[in-house]
Amino acid sequence: MGAGIVVAGASLGGLRAAEQLRAAGWSGPITVVGDEPHMPYNRPPLSKEVLAGKAPFASLAFTPKAAAADVEWRLGARIVASRLTERTVSLEDGSVLPYDGLVVATGMRPRRLRCPGPLTGRHTVRTIDDAQGLRDELTRPGARVVVVGGGFIGCEVAAAAVALGVAEVTVVDPLPLPMVGPLGELLARALLKRHQERGVRFVLGTGVAGFEGEDRVTGVVLSDGTVLGADVVVESVGSVANTEWLDGNGLDLTDGVLTDGSLRVGGRPEVVAVGDVARFPNARYDGVPRRVEHWSIPTDTAKHAAKTLVGADPGPFAPLPTFWSDQHEFRLQSFGAPLLGRDDVRILDGDPAGDVLVGYHTGGRLVGVVALGGHAAATGAARYRAQLLRQPALTA
Repeated sequence: MGAGIVVAGASLGGLRAAEQLRAAGWSGPITVVGDEPHMPYNRPPLSKEVLAGKAPFASLAFTPKAAAADVEWRLGARIVASRLTERTVSLEDGSVLPYDGLVVATGMRPRRLRCPGPLTGRHTVRTIDDAQGLRDELTRPGARVVVVGGGFIGCEVAAAAVALGVAEVTVVDPLPLPMVGPLGELLARALLKRHQERGVRFVLGTGVAGFEGEDRVTGVVLSDGTVLGADVVVESVGSVANTEWLDGNGLDLTDGVLTDGSLRVGGRPEVVAVGDVARFPNARYDGVPRRVEHWSIPTDTAKHAAKTLVGADPGPFAPLPTFWSDQHEFRLQSFGAPLLGRDDVRILDGDPAGDVLVGYHTGGRLVGVVALGGHAAATGAARYRAQLLRQPALTA
């Protein structure tokens, strides 16, 4: 028997890759390597229900499918280097794993602010350990919380802090509105109003210059010199692809790992990438390679990449990106690619003051829908899913 397939990364993408390889007919060895000590678990609830105390950490674990029961898991092991021409990866402990096939599924890590000041009291939310440490601090009586970054994670953390009873929650962002990048101005304004009505303070149009304090953070210094008192800081300023271990192989790693439409890496038939580390062209849209950090993407990419790796024809790769974000008692639900249609945004149903469904268009064509509100709004967005799936590619 050969060396088998090594899956680099033991989060959802790695799990789905192992399962889909079995589904695609691969019967040889599969070794999944991950730097966390935990088996794969569901990350989105970390900044939502789990942080707010509405779901236990134990509820996050995924159960691998029976077909993948013989997969070897090497957890708490970090891959530090690779030699693609020799088909090997090297681990931090000095061991070297040969492979016949390689799945790149190392995902992302939070970007950190490079500002002067103490590190203690500053948090990110990516892992179970991150969320547990942050929750412990949010439940301290009288905690003043400053969230840096008004994107998905930042807004979810602010909502979770309010749910925990934190009296002083402030979101800082250099942009004029929270989540204006992925949503556009119309929904971003509606989102801002809802957060403010529930007690979240926003300081927009300014960045962070540094942090005050000796042993731990006591304040956040803004670009205009204003100082916000803070006992807990959450940094939610984007993410960085975990690709350093692929350096030196002649790959395009400028924003994740560039792949072709079959998710092959660097033109190599034995190397594929899955999950949010993959920068792939989507045949449903314009063919421009992009990374997509949505929950649906690990499963979509794993199914396609597994077929590629075993030599089957996976056909065109045209996933329909899907995301949701629970904040306070309302939900954002999206299907499609709103980012491509932010210049032509129309209300399809409802009103921004209540439940609202918004459509995003390119050349008059609907390319994405986002609902904001309760269950009825999310259901309304789901009704457009079939329409989005039926449409031909933008490049067709």
